[in-house]
Amino acid sequence: MTLVGALALLLVLAPLTAALACLFTRAARASEAFNLVASVISLGCALPLTFVSDGHAVRFWDDYIIVDRATAWVCLCTAIVYFVASIYAVGYMRLLREDRRLYRFYALFATFGLTTLLAPLMNNIGLYWIAIELTTIVSTFLVTFERQPESMEAAWKYIMVVSAGISLALLGTIVFYWNGSFVLGPTYQMTWGALTDAAPKMSPLLMVLGFLLVFAGYGTKVGLAPMHTWLPDAHSEAPAPVSAMLSGALLNTAMIGIVRFLAITRAAGNSQLPAIILVVFGVLSLFIGAAFIVRQQGIKRLMAYSSIEHMGVVALGFGFGGPLGIAGALYHMLNHSLNKSLMFFGAGNMMRAYGTKEIAQISGVRGFFPVEGALWLAGAIAITGAPPFGLFLSEFTIMRAGLGSFAWAVYAMAALLIVIFVGFMNHFRHMYFAPAGKPPLARRVGAWCAAPMWIVLVPLLLLGLWWPGGIWDYLTSIAQSLSPGAP
Repeated sequence: MTLVGALALLLVLAPLTAALACLFTRAARASEAFNLVASVISLGCALPLTFVSDGHAVRFWDDYIIVDRATAWVCLCTAIVYFVASIYAVGYMRLLREDRRLYRFYALFATFGLTTLLAPLMNNIGLYWIAIELTTIVSTFLVTFERQPESMEAAWKYIMVVSAGISLALLGTIVFYWNGSFVLGPTYQMTWGALTDAAPKMSPLLMVLGFLLVFAGYGTKVGLAPMHTWLPDAHSEAPAPVSAMLSGALLNTAMIGIVRFLAITRAAGNSQLPAIILVVFGVLSLFIGAAFIVRQQGIKRLMAYSSIEHMGVVALGFGFGGPLGIAGALYHMLNHSLNKSLMFFGAGNMMRAYGTKEIAQISGVRGFFPVEGALWLAGAIAITGAPPFGLFLSEFTIMRAGLGSFAWAVYAMAALLIVIFVGFMNHFRHMYFAPAGKPPLARRVGAWCAAPMWIVLVPLLLLGLWWPGGIWDYLTSIAQSLSPGAP
């Protein structure tokens, strides 16, 4: 087995082994350790996998598994979030005083990490659909872990809305298979590469129909408006480490599916309509995010609508296309994964400290939590796309990409980002600078909950101050692989 194959195998075996170990031991502290070790191993595999993956795709196990640079990049984003969320979970979940059930949480959490890492590796459009559906099933139980009426309602809404969307994605997958059968015969391997090679000879009408269906299906999973209705409830009611995984890992895992199907349509020469669809829904997601961020009252729902906004930004990047658009979107995926983890960690800390999810009831954060509060405030500045953080650089790159064919979308994006900045910072102005009301129930954040905030903030700042040439070359090579036939 090659080095790439060994790393890919260990990447998914680590969380699988941890999940089984948690179920076998049923001990809270041991389960914490199993999951944390698995996250370290997964990150330890994802990092070198990113570097050893050259410009050519490597396939394993009868072409069912693919490792290319796009796969490696998404797995890296996921592995980072899984690692920092596993650290944070140790401190956060202990506060729930649910030690008797904690092994179940970590078994599910490790399985969630497994499914989000496994989906990008799938080289078969049918198996990719199955992997995405598995992420839904596992994460539903994580959303309900705290057993509150609100979390139960959010889980039902999540599984109903997302399952409806995934059903459309399945129908779109069938349409793509049917379209390919006219070129490749009734029996063939439904790999991304096979469909891309056959795309120029496939029916243009069926190609567009299939893309519309998979976009609606996986767009629901991504949380693009107006298919976003599950996201604010699920993100806000899940435990904070689960919210970080939902936002920083799961959304990227579903987005890469849309991007790969987009590459097939571009290979067929039908790139204009799919690109317009991505741009329109990207702007709509930004608009919905801005409208609800300005008037939001719940702290975690504020973060959830921010995720909708940023998935809209990523959709705009892929819709604009070209090296700038695609590289900017990929860079944004990494920055958003880091930043949103920081934001949900901070929100979880303040929720537990103040005993509330309401923004209006949180005040005096600057005085009560000078260090953790400063980290959270820095994350809030970063998540709005302000300099000198990574999201500013990726958003600026995406806007440069759209100034040609989609100038109207760039102007709309710039205007909405200003609205989001004002609305977001207004909420933090209240929590930090309003006269302190009711003091927090706890005035100390444990090291387990504070350390991951530092871990993600430092690279987020570095990625905003310095975009290494090697990363640019890496991302543009992915852009070329996702734009077959482009000049």
